[in-house]
Amino acid sequence: MAVLVSRLGHIMVVLCILTMGPAVPVASQTVDQPLYLNDDGLPTLAPLLAEVTPAVVNISVESRQTAELNPLFNDPFFRQFFDMQPIPQQPEPRREMSAGSGVIFDADEGYVLTNHHVVENGDRIIVTLKDRRQFDAQLIGSDPGTDIALLRIEAGDLTALDLGDSDRLQVGDYVLAIGNPFGLGQTVTSGIVSALGRSGLNIEGYEDFIQTDASINPGNSGGALVTLDGRLVGINTAIIAPSGGNVGIGFAVPANMADAVVDQLIEFGEVQRGQLGVMIQDFTPDLAEALGLEAGVGAVITQVEPDSAAQAAGLQPGDLIVSVDGRSITGSADLRSQIGLKRLGRDIEIDIIRDGQTLTLTTALRKGAQLGARAGERGLGRLSGAELRDLQPGDPLYGDVSGVVIAQVDADSPAARSGLEAGDIILAANRVPVASVAELRQQLASIDGALALTIQRGSARIFLLVR
Repeated sequence: MAVLVSRLGHIMVVLCILTMGPAVPVASQTVDQPLYLNDDGLPTLAPLLAEVTPAVVNISVESRQTAELNPLFNDPFFRQFFDMQPIPQQPEPRREMSAGSGVIFDADEGYVLTNHHVVENGDRIIVTLKDRRQFDAQLIGSDPGTDIALLRIEAGDLTALDLGDSDRLQVGDYVLAIGNPFGLGQTVTSGIVSALGRSGLNIEGYEDFIQTDASINPGNSGGALVTLDGRLVGINTAIIAPSGGNVGIGFAVPANMADAVVDQLIEFGEVQRGQLGVMIQDFTPDLAEALGLEAGVGAVITQVEPDSAAQAAGLQPGDLIVSVDGRSITGSADLRSQIGLKRLGRDIEIDIIRDGQTLTLTTALRKGAQLGARAGERGLGRLSGAELRDLQPGDPLYGDVSGVVIAQVDADSPAARSGLEAGDIILAANRVPVASVAELRQQLASIDGALALTIQRGSARIFLLVR
């Protein structure tokens, strides 16, 4: 039923445009994407596909896996019991083949884009073009964080796709997912952009996925997500398949992200990421109320690492980062992705809101790492169920900080439901520092609305909203 609705919707759009003029291809006055009619006057994408499909290739990856011997073969008792004298020979490595897709984006240099997971651990990579020519590919570089890999083939007469501006995509834009799985030839599916800025597939990755309902089938990883004007706006990467089949939720790496990665892969063979040196969390309406800021989007700094780029810039806990180099920040995952694509040592401009005022700070990204008392008081209203005690500076268990220690949290209590954990240190309530249980009690009595606690949890500092 969903497919039928999608097709009908597409045809209705085309027919409405047809009334505006008889030209073929028919161009909309509101979009720059050409629409075509076949000889029978029916809408078709065939002319577009004839132009773009030669740029989508099949990628075969050969790897060798060594089968492990059963550990019983190394057990002396087992060998004696079965009268096994010589130790069995290690089995010969077995050859494994995997397949995916790729996209030619530079015909002169022979550069091919694909996914990192397609070529990972490959001993030999073979690229097969639409015209069945085959070439051994050189792996220029690969980046697991964005799942992008760059190959190069020595070949002439190649067709490449022009890169589109993925930042201009909108939910509802029509797109085509093109792959070349298993050497069978191109497969093409159509759909729309279902969502933008998706994340959460790989917590260690740098994610800003385009979500589409255009089917991305097995073997199409590394293929092209193309707009109706024939521009590459994404590299198809993953699907959500709870039943083992496609359910219309596919993800593509935006072309702008892939382009930034490719520049470094060509220059360095890897991505050399800089680090800002902050811990952050999403900016929510409740957090805005607690911090006395207008609701909006961005990422709130909860901690600034010493000797970091953030400290050099003058960033402080409680600052709301709203943009980096002029590009708006939608949340903590977006900030992480944007910083993760900036080069090591590069100057960046960070727009923040601090105490209601907008400031612009500049800093150069630096190299960083790759990505428990005496009885206390119970109660205090919204913190009911938590045992609290004063923390004195120099406490050997918690170090040189002052605040209120949560010694214990009762299960299924208001404090537990708010996310408080034993060992947490409450440093501030709605940004007002508290050095004792008495100060915390006094501060809580003055707060009627949202409550945001600044918590030290291990080496991290977080804002915790308490209902």
